[in-house]
Amino acid sequence: MRSKEKTNKLGYSERHAQSGVDAKLPEIETWPNQYKGYKIAIEIPEYTAICPKTGLPDFGTIRLCYMPDKACLELKSLKLYIHSYRNLGIFYENAVNRILQDVVTACRPVWASVTGEFTARGGLRSTIEAKYP
Repeated sequence: MRSKEKTNKLGYSERHAQSGVDAKLPEIETWPNQYKGYKIAIEIPEYTAICPKTGLPDFGTIRLCYMPDKACLELKSLKLYIHSYRNLGIFYENAVNRILQDVVTACRPVWASVTGEFTARGGLRSTIEAKYP
């Protein structure tokens, strides 16, 4: 007997909700930080991913701010990491939290925040922010 996947009234399932959360993505590389007590802000205006329910593309700007401790993010590897979302089915909320999780894992900053400002869809515009710690 097959178990039927539960969905809500709009047809969203647990599979949709978890899409992309555990996907294998390129490693974000780092280099040794030489200073303390300063902030790095990075803007990535060409973020794109795929909606896991509709299969349509999502577009937005990712803003990453962090205070490095012992390591700084290497920008080329960060670019390749972000571009790997291009064909990934993942919701906005999961993408922002996943990016923060992967940044923290890579460089162990003093603090970090990731904000995603996503292009309007259906007349609604979303901004998602996740912070560490």
